[in-house]
Formats: sequence, C-alpha cells, structure tokens
Amino acid sequence: MQSMASLWRQHRGFLLFIGLMMVFRSAVADWNYVPSSSMNPTLVQGDRVLVNKVAYSLRVPFSLVHLTRWGAPERGDVITFDSPADEVNLIKRVVAVAGDRVAMRGNQLILNGVPVPRTLQDAHRPVDSELGPLDLQVWRESQGSVRYETANLPAMNQLRDFAPITVPAGHVLVLGDSRDNSRDSRYIGFIDVERITGRAERVVLSHNIDRVYLPRADRWWLSLHL
Repeated sequence: MQSMASLWRQHRGFLLFIGLMMVFRSAVADWNYVPSSSMNPTLVQGDRVLVNKVAYSLRVPFSLVHLTRWGAPERGDVITFDSPADEVNLIKRVVAVAGDRVAMRGNQLILNGVPVPRTLQDAHRPVDSELGPLDLQVWRESQGSVRYETANLPAMNQLRDFAPITVPAGHVLVLGDSRDNSRDSRYIGFIDVERITGRAERVVLSHNIDRVYLPRADRWWLSLHL
C-alpha cells in the first residue's frame, strides 16, 4: 500500500489544484444550484447562479469570519447567507437595510412609510416547480433604480401582511421573490450581515429537471435585475 508521502509526491499538483479550487469557491466566487421555487420568477428550480463572494468583504475560507469589509448589501441585491434557523445556505433578495422601517400590506411592501412601486405584468404565468405546475401572478417591483419581478400565488396565503418594523444596525431584511412561497425574514428574522456569504450576480445556466436535466436555452447568463 502506498504511503501518504508517496501519494503526495505523485499527485501533489492535482491535489494542490483541488485545494486551491475549494478555497477559491469558498472565499472568492462560486455557483449555487437553485433547488426550489422560492425566488420565482427571477430564479427557477434548476438554475445555477454565479455568486460573487467578495462583493462586500473578504472572508476566511470555509468560515463566516470576515477579515475586512468594503461594502454592504443594498436594497434589491440578491444575496446568499447561512440561515440563522438551521445554517442552511439560502438565496433571497434584500428589500430593506439597517434603519429602514418596513411593513407589508396585501403583499405590497411599505418602505419608510411609502409603498414600494409595483405594476402587474402577468395575471397568469405558468411555471414548473418542485411543487408541480404553478400559476404565478407576476409583478414588477422597483427599489430606486433597481427593478425586478416578484410573484404572488393566489391559491396560497403566507404572511401577506406584517406591522411596521425597523431593521436593526448590522442587519438586512430579505424576502423571496415568490412572496407566498418563501421561508425568509418573515419566518427566520433579520439577517446579520456577518452571515452573508456573497451576492448573486446572474444565472449562468439552467437545467430542466422535468426533462432529463436538459439545458434551458433561454436561461443563459441572465441578469437578476430587469
């Protein structure tokens, strides 16, 4: 049987490459698989999303220890973070930042006393999901210069209203773009910026799970904003 030293001598180039790739993916950039429909219609199940892990800070690889910070999430950013509920890495959209007073009435955000502008795009948009076919009511929402689509599911009813709350310092409030089908800050609370692992930039590619994982030709290099 070969010794560890012998294996290292024979394969050190390959092992170093694997190690550096793991460090790079942990601390610099990675792509995340989207397993659910909580970010419909922006992201669909089967998407692979490019995540910029140095968008806001530099972290120690394989940890949430931040060595230095040069930015902060802004409203409209799509971020990845470790959930405070179970440590699972999630992807959601930032809708309010520290100091914002935010509420929701009838699935419409109220930010600092002003309704966030939105317009109905589609009353019925069919989308496949892990839950089966969904009939989305799609809205276009605007946060300053950032525009994106959100979805309501009239057949569901999940926390479409909450009273005004203020986002504490060092935290953000996140929601899934599929507002009736997302376990987000309404369930797990504000997200400490120290738990954020990166900013999602765009869909790199996508595979249709219901069609033998064939690539979706219309979902290559898509921005997460309109």
